[in-house]
Amino acid sequence: MSAGSDTGDGFGTVHWPTEIRLKKEEKRLEVDFDDGRTFSYPAEFLRVVSPSAEVQGHNPSQKQTVAGRRHVGIMRLEPVGNYAIRIVFDDLHDSGIFTWKYLYEIGTEQDALWAEYLGELQAKGLSRDPRR
Repeated sequence: MSAGSDTGDGFGTVHWPTEIRLKKEEKRLEVDFDDGRTFSYPAEFLRVVSPSAEVQGHNPSQKQTVAGRRHVGIMRLEPVGNYAIRIVFDDLHDSGIFTWKYLYEIGTEQDALWAEYLGELQAKGLSRDPRR
């Protein structure tokens, strides 16, 4: 099967990771994909766009704006089948299953998603900093 073709894995995976690097000290995850693209995701970004029901809700009107995660880190990654990883954050959030498709999509849309998140924080009077 050629790179970039739909594999029929049931999850819509088109681009597969070739290398995943957890940089704990930098609070960052880097993923290289089979089309040559590399994405570097800050832990805070991954935490606030987690695909979990806790963050995304069960429909768009239930989506939560997660504040106070400026300093969040990643404790570990856990494989989920051959299609995803579970990210365990140091705030103990671990219910998001990050599929390869989702990681690729948020990688390509990272700047827009981040700007949207910052706008939501501002509109709701929230902060990236934890409550004291």
